[in-house]
Amino acid sequence: MPNRPRLNYKIIFHLMGVLLLFNGGFMLISAIIGYFYDNISIALGIISSGLITLFTGLMFMFFTRDHKKVIQKREGYIVVTFGWIFMSLSGCLPYLLTGSIPSFTNAFFETMSGYTTTGASILNDIEAIPNGILFWRSTTHWIGGMGIIVLAIAILPLLGIGGMQLFAAEAPGPNADKLHPRITDTAKRLWLIYFGYTVAETILLKLAGMSFLDAINHAMSTLSTGGFSTKNASVAYWNDNPAVQYIIIIFMFLAGTNFVLSYFAFKGKLRNVWKDEEFKLYTAFTVGFTILVVFIIILKADVSISSINHPMVLGEYESAIRHGLFQVISVITTTGFVSADFTMWAPFATMIFFGLMFLGGSAGSTSGGIKVVRHLMIIRNGILEFKRTLHPNAILPVRHNGKSVSKEIVFNILGFFILYLLAWIIGACGLASMGLDFPTALGGSASSLGNVGPAFGMLSPVNNFDALPAIGKWWCAFLMMIGRLELFTVLILFTPFFWRNR
Repeated sequence: MPNRPRLNYKIIFHLMGVLLLFNGGFMLISAIIGYFYDNISIALGIISSGLITLFTGLMFMFFTRDHKKVIQKREGYIVVTFGWIFMSLSGCLPYLLTGSIPSFTNAFFETMSGYTTTGASILNDIEAIPNGILFWRSTTHWIGGMGIIVLAIAILPLLGIGGMQLFAAEAPGPNADKLHPRITDTAKRLWLIYFGYTVAETILLKLAGMSFLDAINHAMSTLSTGGFSTKNASVAYWNDNPAVQYIIIIFMFLAGTNFVLSYFAFKGKLRNVWKDEEFKLYTAFTVGFTILVVFIIILKADVSISSINHPMVLGEYESAIRHGLFQVISVITTTGFVSADFTMWAPFATMIFFGLMFLGGSAGSTSGGIKVVRHLMIIRNGILEFKRTLHPNAILPVRHNGKSVSKEIVFNILGFFILYLLAWIIGACGLASMGLDFPTALGGSASSLGNVGPAFGMLSPVNNFDALPAIGKWWCAFLMMIGRLELFTVLILFTPFFWRNR
């Protein structure tokens, strides 16, 4: 076997430095919020965190300034995985230095939940947390939503480095649609759309009655499909303000849609949107499951639409439609916002939401989960297997958007699906071994792996993950990371052949 190029460790640490610079810069922005909305001690704690992170990043870049400006696939996988770990470790500092979350385990869990856009929290009283920290908490969502690696790609040409390998490892979904021949321009366009949606939602939520801080925090959480809220009751706090919830519904749906389709829509190429088969199935899933859940809410006479704070009348059909639509989109897109405790509606509804945790949004979106396009490919390949059984000599390729899909991609999707289910089972077994009950173990594993947020049992929408033992929090943090980075990117690092030079 021919020798492979040795790992370029200097470029890896250099890029770690770039990521830490981004992280430190966003911390300083959060410090400004802390200064104006909290007090000087909170601002100083966040500033100290930012300066430590910036200094560490600069040191990494300084000592690796003579690196070879070449990055291969192996370095790409290492940068993405360890980049997430370094970001999470440095992202703990604002929580620790301000005393908002004094436990390192809890701070790391909250930070990893933020960057992976899971939205699972260990905070029992969110409203008691300083505004600057809440802003930082939502910022971790926003950074992780589109991927800090993609953001870095936009500036790598300034460093003389090409970023295609990183985009291949980080891009959500089974494939990365390119809007422009140069990957850096692709990253810039995606971020422009992402930023524009965030600004638009912030303005609309402010006009709908939210405070500015609540609006920008929820906009960052929505567009990243994260789910961190500034209120203990999550979005149920605004159950008396339907406009707020409808705005969030719209932007959750957009965030779960392939951002490339948003680009086409803004360019006036609506036909490209309507003919996209994944988008049509994503919309059909959303509408179909919403209708089913709404009927369950209305027809199940012994179950009221009980929100976290306010009981609502079953006969209010608008409320039934709003809560059903909100929760279906929230779980499908893996956002995890809560407008009502859906585990109390009916056992059948609970089973539906459990299944939706494995659906995920579109490829090329900020959603977690398996992704709709993978389900579509698996279904189509399964149907073709029946035809192949009857016609063994026929050539019957799987097609998507009118084009044949190569066998390699189909095998990759099937392998991913099997690996995902195995990871979920192993994750559930790990939680069960810690003494958690059956619904909690299954739901906690599915929620962490799919980056959903709320689960079932003791991790239901009205509870949080603080009840987990310390080892359980680390275990769920690991599941969050491998789920967000789509399994292969992280798990390949555990294979011996990855590290061999032959």
